[in-house]
Amino acid sequence: MTKPLVLVTADVKSIDGFNWHAVNSTYLQAILKGSDAIPMILPALGAELDLDAALDQVDGVVATGSRSNVNPQLYGQAPTEENGPYDPDRDATTLPLLKRAIERGIPVFAICRGMQELNVALGGTLLTEIQTLSGRKDHRAPASERQDERFRIAHPVEVSSGGCLEAVIGAEPFEVNSLHRQAVGDLGNGLIIEAQAADGTVEAMSVQDSPGYVLATQWHPEYWVMTDGPSKKLFAAFGNAVRAYRQKRLGH
Repeated sequence: MTKPLVLVTADVKSIDGFNWHAVNSTYLQAILKGSDAIPMILPALGAELDLDAALDQVDGVVATGSRSNVNPQLYGQAPTEENGPYDPDRDATTLPLLKRAIERGIPVFAICRGMQELNVALGGTLLTEIQTLSGRKDHRAPASERQDERFRIAHPVEVSSGGCLEAVIGAEPFEVNSLHRQAVGDLGNGLIIEAQAADGTVEAMSVQDSPGYVLATQWHPEYWVMTDGPSKKLFAAFGNAVRAYRQKRLGH
């Protein structure tokens, strides 16, 4: 059997007067090596895309992290300069993509911004600049030019009992990295919490009664997928889900 294909969401970057549709290579490598699947970048062309036509050809979706934030107007709040930058083309692509993939039972793995997109796509809200909120810790990355320092393991998470994450990693708390300014506020329709940080920040979610595999993490397992046990397990589980979906899609 040929390897499964995974759609990967892209940011829009302005470079030399052109709009580039770009993905951090760590996500692509994690899918290739950690899930044993072929990553395919989906351009952020919004309503110009026929999402069902794209989803007809693939076996999974990975919604990536990004420096940009979901525009608060999409969950009933006002955008601010402090909360930016925003990426409206990505919002217009990824939110409907995630919703449609879930409806069709296509496996989804949503990471950092991707998890926040998933929540908004299903009607939830976000908390912005959580480091300014009472009782919340600073979940931003440390200031460093070294990526290994920025993505260092930062704090433990508590795993919800009986959920998807427990099935993948186990019931014991484990350590994750942390590079975000936003967090899940009100949960979207059908979403359930799979893990939380000590300060109550939602760290992982899944979709209750979803027809397919859906898991989202606020942290970045893609960065340490080759050396960190939980990260390996997350991408391996996603790989198993996309292979099972591919067999079903092709009628095997």
